[in-house]
Amino acid sequence: MAHAEAYKDPGTPDEQSRRTFMANAVIALGGVIGLGIAVPLVASLFPAAGASNDQWSSLSPDEADAFKKATNQPVRITFHVHEENGYLGGADLDEFVWGVKATEDQLKAERPELYTGDDKLPYPAVNMGFVIFSPICPHLGCKYAWNQQQNKFLCPCHGSVYSELGKHEAGPALRGLDPLPLREYQGKVQITWIEYKFNSPQLIVQKVG
Repeated sequence: MAHAEAYKDPGTPDEQSRRTFMANAVIALGGVIGLGIAVPLVASLFPAAGASNDQWSSLSPDEADAFKKATNQPVRITFHVHEENGYLGGADLDEFVWGVKATEDQLKAERPELYTGDDKLPYPAVNMGFVIFSPICPHLGCKYAWNQQQNKFLCPCHGSVYSELGKHEAGPALRGLDPLPLREYQGKVQITWIEYKFNSPQLIVQKVG
């Protein structure tokens, strides 16, 4: 039989059976591998079994003490955020926020949008005599810093400027700084980490905890 014609030969019944078995085995193996990849990826979209729904993160005793003793200047507060991932497991991430001493009347006078309309906060903006601001610039997500000489919060990336109480004063940001929930619970100072959508005039929640 010519070499080219050999490919047209279906082979003996035994050879055909072996080819069919091998083809089915390869398909089955591919399905098992695909399932092994897909299950962890799908699981990562859901909370791990037994994971707590409590979104509050506690300050360390030292951080809580320093926070309570803060006076007139904004204070940078470091704490841990516990993040659960169904694929990679749990992890503690270091984050920080800015705490500013304020009264409800002071914040309401400077940031009335936080108390009325679509952006009214669903939680108290002032607690324990402080307002807590996310460190994320609401423009495009850079970390801003307090400038003591200017008494302003300044974003180094695109030049947005905010007052001590988070009012947007200059630059491309479309809203003021984002307040975060604060509470004292069972002797602990706790904060809820919330990430809001960037470059939007409205407070649209992207992530909690």
